Amino acid sequence: MHLTLARARRTLAAAGLLAACAIVPAAGTSTAAPLGTAPLGTAAAARAAAGGCDVLAPGASAAAEAAVRAACSQLGIWYTWGGGHGAQPGATYGQVDPTDPASNHDPERRGFDCSGLVRYAYAQATGQDILAGTANSQYHSSHVTARFGAGQGTGPLLPGDLMAWGGADSIHHIAVYLGAGKMVEARQSGTHVMVSDVRLGGDYNGAVRIGGSPGQDGNFSTWGTDVWTHTQPSTTSARVNKFAGPTRVKIACQKHAQLVEADGYRNDAWSYLPDYQAWITNIYIQGPAWLDNVPTCA
Repeated sequence: MHLTLARARRTLAAAGLLAACAIVPAAGTSTAAPLGTAPLGTAAAARAAAGGCDVLAPGASAAAEAAVRAACSQLGIWYTWGGGHGAQPGATYGQVDPTDPASNHDPERRGFDCSGLVRYAYAQATGQDILAGTANSQYHSSHVTARFGAGQGTGPLLPGDLMAWGGADSIHHIAVYLGAGKMVEARQSGTHVMVSDVRLGGDYNGAVRIGGSPGQDGNFSTWGTDVWTHTQPSTTSARVNKFAGPTRVKIACQKHAQLVEADGYRNDAWSYLPDYQAWITNIYIQGPAWLDNVPTCA
């Protein structure tokens, strides 16, 4: 049973970490592969035509490809409302969604909801639980390195990118893009983890790319809440991602640039975060104003 967006939002508000993970395509929306999909190699094209779950286009990072394959390894596992949100990433028994009669058996089914599957995929890929939480929190994660609007379609997407549906701050469904106009998702109660054609109609909001490498660890920590990084060492440049709280990060180099005043501090030093391809003022990096043992950017 599909949930409307309004019901999905009410479900999210009532359930905390649980996500509705259901989408209603707009009337007349085509599910055919959209324009702008890159040509595939022969093997990838054959897998796509057969409905296979795999990396179906080139260009993704090793971590993103590993996330795709981790999600694909769960094909056939039950969708369960709230599944995958245990203490550790992995399938769990679900709960009854009071708005969806199809979920009545979810407490008997061990599986994933949409964000539970995404959490598991990237935990397996990176060795860290970097995407715990709802579909909305995953879409706004500090690990996001690039964003793509709904109007861009699948043209700029790479395997492992996360496609999302809902409002700007009320994402209620998320899926892992495979390439070739396909995605893998835990969609709704009564179904299993599946490969689907991408759905660009309805309330499709856009997609995000997740940064990170297998086993990646940061050598510095941010502090504060809701701290933004930027495309350039300037607060007037475009925002890239937001650190909701203290986060371990790698710093490649630092440089003197725009003078910033914030939270009682004044500093013109900025650090480059290679995993996010973004800059952050040193004000929000724990340590001295000019970081020790960090080289100056060329």
